[in-house]
Amino acid sequence: MVSRLSLLGVIGRVFLWAFLLCLAAVVLYPLLWMVLNGFKTNAELFGDPFALPVDWSFDNYRKAWNRGVSDYLTTSVLVTLTSTVATVFVSAWAAYGLTRVAVPLNKVISALILGGLMLAPTVALVPLVRMFQAMGLYNTFWALLILYTAFRVPFTTFLIRAYMIDLPREVDEAAKVDGAGRRTAFWRIILPMCKPILTLTVLLHILFAWNEYLFAMVFTSGSGVQTLPVGLTSLMSKHGTDFPVVFAGMAIAAAPVVLLFFLGQRYIVKGLADGIGK
Repeated sequence: MVSRLSLLGVIGRVFLWAFLLCLAAVVLYPLLWMVLNGFKTNAELFGDPFALPVDWSFDNYRKAWNRGVSDYLTTSVLVTLTSTVATVFVSAWAAYGLTRVAVPLNKVISALILGGLMLAPTVALVPLVRMFQAMGLYNTFWALLILYTAFRVPFTTFLIRAYMIDLPREVDEAAKVDGAGRRTAFWRIILPMCKPILTLTVLLHILFAWNEYLFAMVFTSGSGVQTLPVGLTSLMSKHGTDFPVVFAGMAIAAAPVVLLFFLGQRYIVKGLADGIGK
């Protein structure tokens, strides 16, 4: 009986590892295929798109970089970092007020903030375009910063609030006894205790802002303010696209996010387990 159970356990592990390897291949192969096609010529790509490159040259990557990818990358980094800081700060401060301070109509305010999760960005595009044009913010860096922050604050506040609710109230009382005000308690005590969920929200916002396409396409039209998802479309020409250069640009755009995901995956799991699981 024991040997039979151990055999079933071994078979189960084999099937589990086989499933995980197949899943890894499904996820990683398209990325590898994209990177490899960045080393080919158009003739090689259309001749046999699944073969290895004949000449391992970085010319296509240099062409993509010089054709604007470097500018798009700089804009994406700037927009992503600034919107991440703004979103997490505003959301953390809002969550602190909703969970640790006796705010009038607390539940109503929470419902209004969380109601922002149900607002589809496409519904607000036309009035937002008219408003940003009237304010002189259309086709500027500030337009993307405001939009990325505003549309992510409800979700980020929801995550941080869910985590702060279960933090012990004794720490607030101890801070008050020691003479700490609200601001000191927020920066010195509550935020350090929220490190897992803050790390999760930072990573999630970076993934969102880096890959966001709709707002970046509608609210920017100049090469100086376009992000990578929109800028990469300019590498394609109606009169003949150099697809290996496009693949090279896509590989450059995907590299930071893929690296960030692999470095931060344990923080994502921990943040979800400690935050949403509470």
